[in-house]
Amino acid sequence: MNEFIVYWLVAANLIGFALMILDKKFAQGGARRISETTLLGWALLGGAIGTFAASRLVRHKTRKQPFATQMIAILIFELIMLALWSSGLLLPFATSALARIAPPA
Repeated sequence: MNEFIVYWLVAANLIGFALMILDKKFAQGGARRISETTLLGWALLGGAIGTFAASRLVRHKTRKQPFATQMIAILIFELIMLALWSSGLLLPFATSALARIAPPA
Protein backbone atom coordinates (compact mmCIF):
# COMPACT_ATOMS: atom_id res chain seq x y z
CA MET A 1 0.00 0.00 0.00
CA ASN A 2 2.79 2.44 0.85
CA GLU A 3 4.38 1.90 -2.57
CA PHE A 4 1.11 2.79 -4.29
CA ILE A 5 0.82 6.00 -2.26
CA VAL A 6 4.35 7.06 -3.16
CA TYR A 7 3.76 6.36 -6.87
CA TRP A 8 0.47 8.25 -6.76
CA LEU A 9 2.05 11.28 -5.06
CA VAL A 10 4.90 11.37 -7.59
CA ALA A 11 2.45 11.16 -10.50
CA ALA A 12 0.03 13.74 -9.06
CA ASN A 13 2.85 16.20 -8.41
CA LEU A 14 4.29 15.74 -11.91
CA ILE A 15 0.84 16.29 -13.43
CA GLY A 16 0.19 19.34 -11.23
CA PHE A 17 3.60 20.76 -12.13
CA ALA A 18 3.04 20.18 -15.86
CA LEU A 19 -0.45 21.69 -15.80
CA MET A 20 0.80 24.90 -14.16
CA ILE A 21 3.60 25.22 -16.73
CA LEU A 22 1.15 24.56 -19.57
CA ASP A 23 -1.34 27.10 -18.22
CA LYS A 24 1.43 29.73 -18.08
CA LYS A 25 2.34 28.98 -21.71
CA PHE A 26 -1.33 29.12 -22.73
CA ALA A 27 -1.73 32.48 -20.94
CA GLN A 28 1.29 33.92 -22.71
CA GLY A 29 0.04 32.70 -26.09
CA GLY A 30 -3.56 33.76 -25.63
CA ALA A 31 -4.80 30.17 -25.93
CA ARG A 32 -7.62 28.51 -24.00
CA ARG A 33 -6.58 28.17 -20.35
CA ILE A 34 -6.64 25.33 -17.85
CA SER A 35 -9.32 26.06 -15.25
CA GLU A 36 -8.39 26.95 -11.69
CA THR A 37 -10.69 24.14 -10.59
CA THR A 38 -8.55 21.64 -12.47
CA LEU A 39 -5.32 23.08 -11.06
CA LEU A 40 -6.63 23.07 -7.49
CA GLY A 41 -8.16 19.64 -8.05
CA TRP A 42 -4.78 18.12 -8.86
CA ALA A 43 -3.34 19.87 -5.83
CA LEU A 44 -6.07 18.30 -3.67
CA LEU A 45 -5.39 14.89 -5.19
CA GLY A 46 -1.84 15.02 -3.84
CA GLY A 47 -0.09 17.31 -6.30
CA ALA A 48 0.13 20.45 -4.16
CA ILE A 49 3.92 20.40 -3.93
CA GLY A 50 4.35 20.17 -7.71
CA THR A 51 1.66 22.75 -8.41
CA PHE A 52 3.10 25.18 -5.87
CA ALA A 53 6.68 24.65 -7.11
CA ALA A 54 5.66 25.33 -10.71
CA SER A 55 3.75 28.47 -9.72
CA ARG A 56 6.88 29.84 -8.06
CA LEU A 57 9.23 28.68 -10.82
CA VAL A 58 7.35 30.39 -13.65
CA ARG A 59 5.66 33.06 -11.48
CA HIS A 60 2.18 31.99 -12.42
CA LYS A 61 -0.92 32.73 -10.31
CA THR A 62 1.18 33.84 -7.35
CA ARG A 63 -0.92 36.99 -6.79
CA LYS A 64 -4.26 35.70 -8.11
CA GLN A 65 -6.70 35.61 -5.18
CA PRO A 66 -8.31 33.49 -3.83
CA PHE A 67 -6.37 30.91 -5.88
CA ALA A 68 -2.99 31.63 -4.23
CA THR A 69 -4.44 31.42 -0.72
CA GLN A 70 -6.26 28.18 -1.51
CA MET A 71 -3.09 26.72 -3.01
CA ILE A 72 -1.05 27.54 0.10
CA ALA A 73 -3.76 26.07 2.36
CA ILE A 74 -3.80 22.83 0.35
CA LEU A 75 0.00 22.73 0.40
CA ILE A 76 0.13 23.14 4.19
CA PHE A 77 -2.53 20.45 4.65
CA GLU A 78 -0.66 18.07 2.32
CA LEU A 79 2.65 18.68 4.09
CA ILE A 80 1.04 17.98 7.48
CA MET A 81 -0.53 14.78 6.16
CA LEU A 82 2.81 13.69 4.65
CA ALA A 83 4.58 14.34 7.94
CA LEU A 84 1.97 12.33 9.86
CA TRP A 85 2.12 9.50 7.32
CA SER A 86 5.91 9.33 7.19
CA SER A 87 6.14 9.34 10.99
CA GLY A 88 3.60 6.52 11.26
CA LEU A 89 1.09 8.62 13.18
CA LEU A 90 -1.53 8.63 10.43
CA LEU A 91 -2.02 4.86 10.26
CA PRO A 92 -3.84 4.45 13.61
CA PHE A 93 -6.30 7.22 12.67
CA ALA A 94 -6.87 5.80 9.20
CA THR A 95 -7.37 2.28 10.58
CA SER A 96 -9.94 3.39 13.16
CA ALA A 97 -11.77 5.55 10.61
CA LEU A 98 -11.93 2.68 8.12
CA ALA A 99 -13.14 0.31 10.87
CA ARG A 100 -16.08 2.65 11.57
CA ILE A 101 -17.00 2.80 7.90
CA ALA A 102 -16.71 -0.92 7.15
CA PRO A 103 -16.42 -3.14 10.23
CA PRO A 104 -14.49 -6.38 9.65
CA ALA A 105 -16.66 -9.32 8.65
